[in-house]
Amino acid sequence: MDTVKILHVVGYKNSGKTTLMKNWISYLKESGYKVAAIKHHGHGAKLAMPDEAKDSMQYIAHGADMSLVSGGGYTQQIMQKESSYKELIALAKRDEPDIILVEGFKEEQGKKVVLATEEEWETLQQLDGIVLVVGDVATDRYETIASRTFEDRLNSWLRSWLREAF
Repeated sequence: MDTVKILHVVGYKNSGKTTLMKNWISYLKESGYKVAAIKHHGHGAKLAMPDEAKDSMQYIAHGADMSLVSGGGYTQQIMQKESSYKELIALAKRDEPDIILVEGFKEEQGKKVVLATEEEWETLQQLDGIVLVVGDVATDRYETIASRTFEDRLNSWLRSWLREAF
C-alpha cells in the first residue's frame, strides 16, 4: 500500500511558497517525518548548474544524458531532459518518504495549499484539489488562514491534515 502523502504549495511568484515549504520541512522533520521536496522551476530559464569544472558537469558537457554523483551523504542527479511531474514523484518515492511537499505544479492532480492575494485568488480558485487558502482572501468554500497568522496556525493545520491523511 502506498502511504506517502503529497501536498502541493501553489501561488504566484513571491507569494511565500518557498518560505512555507522551508517552514513545513523543518516542522515535519522535527516531528519525526521523512520528507521529500519537489520544486517546479516555472521561470523558463535554465536551472543553475554546478560549476563546469566539476566532473559531473564535464560528463554532461561531453554528451552524457545523465550524471549521478554520490558521496558525503548526498546524491546529485543531473539530466539533460526536463522530468515530468510523474517522473519526479516516482523519483522522490524511491526514498520512501512519509510526505512529499511539492512547490508548484498547480495544474497537476493533488491536494493543494494556495497562497494568494484577493486579486490572484480570481484565477487560482479554479484549481482542483484545494484544501487550504493562505492569504487575506474572502471565501466560504475553503478553510482560510490569514497571512499575518502564518507559522503557528499553518503548522496546526498541517498537523491536522496529516492525521486525517494517514
